[in-house]
Amino acid sequence: MKWGSGSEARSSAVLRAAIVLVLMALPAALAVAGGEHEGVVNATDGVAIGGYDPVAYFADGAPTEGNEAHAYDWDGATWWFTSAEHRELFVAEPERYAPRYGGYCAFAAARNQVAEGDPELWTIHDGRLYLNFNDRTHRQFLADLPNQVEAADANWPALRAELAASTAQK
Repeated sequence: MKWGSGSEARSSAVLRAAIVLVLMALPAALAVAGGEHEGVVNATDGVAIGGYDPVAYFADGAPTEGNEAHAYDWDGATWWFTSAEHRELFVAEPERYAPRYGGYCAFAAARNQVAEGDPELWTIHDGRLYLNFNDRTHRQFLADLPNQVEAADANWPALRAELAASTAQK
C-alpha cells in the first residue's frame, strides 16, 4: 500500500503524539513499578521519623535523635542526623537507611492499614529498618516477622498511592 503525503503526515503526527504520551507516563510507571518511595514519608512538621537519625539504628544499634544542623531533604521530607558522617551515608544510599513504608507502622501495613510509626519501636530485618505503632503491635510484628513483612510489602503500593493522593489534595 502506498501512502500519500497526507496519510504520511497524519501517521507521523499520531506516532509523535503516542511517543509524547508514553514519555509523560514513564516516570509515574517507574515509580509504581520499582520505587518504594515517592514523597510518602511519615513526617511531623516536615521532619521524617520524629527527627531520629535513620543511620543510627544501623551504625549505633539504637534510636538516636538527630539535629537540624545535619539535615538533608529527601523524598518529600527533611531527615535529621547526629553527624555529618551519618548524613553522608544516608545521602549515598537513602533506600538502605530509610525505614520501610515511609516510617509508618509495619504491622499496620501488613493489615492493609496506616498508622504512625514510633521511632523507639524498631527492628532491623534483612538489612531494612521497620517501625511500629506501639508495644503490642511491635510484639505481634516480631512474632511472625517474615510473614508480616511479606503482607506489608504486598499492601504497601496501594497504601502508598492512597497516602500520596491524600497528601496531594491538601
